[in-house]
Amino acid sequence: MRLDHRALADVAALLRQACAAEIMPRFRNLGSGAIREKSSALDLVTDADEAAERHITAGLQARFPGCLVVGEEASAADPGLPGRMGDADLAFVVDPVDGTANFAAGLPLFGVMAAAVVRGEVAASWILDPMSGDMAMALRGEGAFSEDAAGGRAGMAVAPSLPLSAMLGAVSFGYMDKPRQGRVLPALAGLAGLQNLRCAAHEYRMAASGGLHLLVYNRLLPWDHAPGWLLHREAGGYSARFDGSAYSPLDSAGGLVVAPDRPAWEAAMAGLRIAG
Repeated sequence: MRLDHRALADVAALLRQACAAEIMPRFRNLGSGAIREKSSALDLVTDADEAAERHITAGLQARFPGCLVVGEEASAADPGLPGRMGDADLAFVVDPVDGTANFAAGLPLFGVMAAAVVRGEVAASWILDPMSGDMAMALRGEGAFSEDAAGGRAGMAVAPSLPLSAMLGAVSFGYMDKPRQGRVLPALAGLAGLQNLRCAAHEYRMAASGGLHLLVYNRLLPWDHAPGWLLHREAGGYSARFDGSAYSPLDSAGGLVVAPDRPAWEAAMAGLRIAG
């Protein structure tokens, strides 16, 4: 199945609708019991996550009958759900509120993310910034662009490649094993600057629009990375896993380094001592 610009627009509209109906009315308005822990105190879910995912799932299944929807919250209830993507002609991965900890704390730094996966390959992606109304979108092989709430569009492009010492990066090290942490953490002083937004949606948007040079992630849950990976690639960037292999939404292990081009990726791998 090949997705076209009409499908891209339809899914964008659906995400905007879900955000307006289920997410923004709850922002800074979560009642008692509306924020809950999943696996730990750092892994939260809110009523907004669950309601928005139900809204988006129903809309996708109505627009694309027979599609598989792999939502973050549905996958928490059914851990086998992501494993079905490899056999699906068309699947959607959905992160209804990326940056839930920020959302729950009333910090206006969260996003709504989705990606279409066609026979195991990421074919389209969407990242909505609910606060500005800007929607970043990509269609495989056709580039990446941002659309504002009024419908105005602008192309997206990664930053120029620079030496490691001039790069701004967002490096997530929390899920790295201790030996890799021990190598990477001291090496971070070799970067020009670091950011930690606690929100992959905004980190990928920044990298795809030239605001960050480098992203490093160790855990690759598909709803966190499939949308941003395609957006960044279609904006002209390069990425690969820690062992140099290509990213796949079907594999959540192996880590990922995202950079403007392959030389910058190689410089980051060597300079931050990520491999090994």
